[in-house]
Amino acid sequence: MENSIKQLLDGIVHPETGEGIVRSGIVEKVTANTEKITVTLRFRKARDPFALKIKNEVAARLRERYPALSDRITVFIREGEAQQPAQPAEKRTTTDRIAHIIAVASGKGGVGKSTVTANLAVTLRNMGYRVGILDADIYGPSQPKMFGAEGYVPDAEHDDATGADYILPADAMDMKLMSIGFFIRPTDALMWRGAMATNALKQLIHQTKWGTLDFLLIDMPPGTGDIHLSILSELKLSGAVIVSTPQQVAVADVVRGVEMFRHEQVNVPVLGIVENMAWFTPAELPENRYYLFGRGGAREYARANGIDFLGEIPIVQSVMEGADGGAPAVLNDERVERYYREICSRIVENTLKSC
Repeated sequence: MENSIKQLLDGIVHPETGEGIVRSGIVEKVTANTEKITVTLRFRKARDPFALKIKNEVAARLRERYPALSDRITVFIREGEAQQPAQPAEKRTTTDRIAHIIAVASGKGGVGKSTVTANLAVTLRNMGYRVGILDADIYGPSQPKMFGAEGYVPDAEHDDATGADYILPADAMDMKLMSIGFFIRPTDALMWRGAMATNALKQLIHQTKWGTLDFLLIDMPPGTGDIHLSILSELKLSGAVIVSTPQQVAVADVVRGVEMFRHEQVNVPVLGIVENMAWFTPAELPENRYYLFGRGGAREYARANGIDFLGEIPIVQSVMEGADGGAPAVLNDERVERYYREICSRIVENTLKSC
């Protein structure tokens, strides 16, 4: 059975070497029986830009060939042993031409952080800035859907001068977009340990061909965990924008997010707080406001803690429709664009102050 699996997998060719992954030694070990299949991959490069793509293709081919074992197929990427350089190599990064890197974070999920990130990015672009988006929500990437780029498959570009390989981001409405969602199928459950997730994120940060940008917005995962610490250690952030909803349970989680960025060992400026889903106004009653999730909780927290309150965003149907349809609402709804433009103007002002 193991020999059959190796023959199957050698049909997968590494795009850079042109060799099958068994002949080239990438398939390091195959263990198979009637109960489960385990494959271990080891790449020659510590940050091979095709590692995730090949891992997913291995799993897909095995599931197709052995459907009875589809939920008992495991593919590992063995890390840290492919290269043992005599001395540490100088760390290369593609972020050196980005003027300002801003984390968009939330203390908890479900507050609309990814939607806010997408609309902030488009608004900054409309204001004349060169913008990129890094979808760092490893376990729940949503930016590809927000921009209608779910079918994008990243390619790699080799630079003969540096010997480095770069991942080409998606062109999303004249912005650079990179997401772990480009490397996995929408139906895949991303069951990664923390180290594997952070290594994948480091690859996206440092190997994506960002080019020259005025702003890179990072759509952070909710909470405060491994991914956040990895980003803080890998990048020099210009600041953080915190997204909340008005109710007290959401504001209570905002406190943890703010304190993480304010910690003396982190010291990232909190540029301000955005209160999302602040109220609801029916189209047929434009003068009415219904505060479905409470009123002004994030504004009051910002005032009490000396943080700039960037603005409120109401519940508007076009925001939902834009997120689902791959066109952020600021593109088509003047009411929404007005709210976001005011917020972006404050973000730009506060970013320049903090530099």
